[in-house]
Order: sequence, then structure tokens, then C-alpha cells
Amino acid sequence: MSNVIRIADRQPRRVSRFGASLLAIFISALIAAVAAGLFQFGDAAFARFSGGEKTAVKKDSPGAAFSHCSGASRSNCVIDGDTFWFKGEKIRIADIDTPEISPPRCAREAELGHAAKRRLLALLNGGEFTLERGWRDEDRYGRKLRTVKRDGRSLGDMLVAEGLARRWDGARRPWCR
Repeated sequence: MSNVIRIADRQPRRVSRFGASLLAIFISALIAAVAAGLFQFGDAAFARFSGGEKTAVKKDSPGAAFSHCSGASRSNCVIDGDTFWFKGEKIRIADIDTPEISPPRCAREAELGHAAKRRLLALLNGGEFTLERGWRDEDRYGRKLRTVKRDGRSLGDMLVAEGLARRWDGARRPWCR
């Protein structure tokens, strides 16, 4: 008699296509949930985990004054309520969404969009501010995604409080009713 123990030959278990699909859906949902959590906590989460970038912007020189964008000039100007040019870079305010002005979907959206644009111009010309990079550096259009703050308060939050913007939650919603 031998002391050898035989292990029965077994075929490896195969995962069904249904099981593989279910696993892929679960992993996708998990990734989406983590991304949504990072987006919701935005710059605070990014800064805590990656040492996020903060850029102070001095507003005491005449060259830093903002105007409305017109023609080919794209230096220190406001495009709409959530997008502006600063020092040759196109900046998209990361924490808000404002009504479209080009093209608006209705008269109410156009009215709110132009009001948001005027208010952003006034806020940017109102003193020093910082640009804080969030968990993503750029959007799909190549715009730099930044939270714009003055004295620790988001200019986007100010526009939201005034009814000219809403918090960006990753989905476009209509402004027309």
C-alpha cells in the first residue's frame, strides 16, 4: 500500500457568459460609484489624496482686468457664465453649470445665461482669486477644469446662491420650462 494520495483530475470551472457579464456590470458600477464620490467631494478629496494644485491670481495689475470675449482676442475675458479665458488658457468653472447663451434653447435660458455672464465678469474683476484644480485637469473640449475661489469661497457657489447657476452633478439639465 502506498502513502500517495491521488487528487482527482478536475477541469477548471468555467464562468458562464452571464456570470462574466454580471461581474463586468458590478465592476463598472463600483468604478462609477467611486468616481461619483470623488466628484461630489471634488477638490477637497483631490487635494487630500493628491496634493491638488492651487494657483493664486493677483488682480492688482491693469493687465488682469476681465472683459467680455469678442473677436479673436482671448485674453482675460468671459465667454459665458461658467467659462472664461485667463492668461491664454480656457477655464471651465468645475463646480457649476450655467444656462447656455450660444445657442440658448429658449428666451428664459438666454436671459439667465447673459445675467450669469455679466455676474461672472463682475466677480472676476472683484479682487484676487484662486484657481483650484480638481480630480480632473481638463474636460473633453480641452478646457481647464478649475474651482474659482475668493477668500476660500467658491465664486460658483455665489452664482448658485443668486439663482444664476446650479451645482454641476455631471448631467446637463434643461433651463427651459
